Amino acid sequence: MKLYHTMIRIRDLQRSLEFYQGFLGLEEVRRHEIGEEATLVFLSDHERNYFLELTWNKDGRDYVLGDQFGHLAFLVEDLEPIIRKIEEQGWTFRRSRPELSSKYVFIQDPDGYDIEILEARS
Repeated sequence: MKLYHTMIRIRDLQRSLEFYQGFLGLEEVRRHEIGEEATLVFLSDHERNYFLELTWNKDGRDYVLGDQFGHLAFLVEDLEPIIRKIEEQGWTFRRSRPELSSKYVFIQDPDGYDIEILEARS
């Protein structure tokens, strides 16, 4: 298992891109629109080993400093053994919707932080 990406919620997509790309030098790797709900922008450095996911919710909501943290994500080759381990532990988890191309689960760590485990695309 390897650390894959961190997601943070942002208030202003353009200002955030100016900071992360213009100031920090990250590059936009991928962008995904979730209808009228949100825009996801994935940034990384030139090695592309780790990604920062900027999530801009389009409904104009505001955030209090400290609650922008979304989740940590880990990448595995095969998700099914991980799901079995989660079930053996009796942990609550949420699977990806069947119609999505990504296969993942969300669980919570002991402190309640969301952890996403994604299956690598073949």
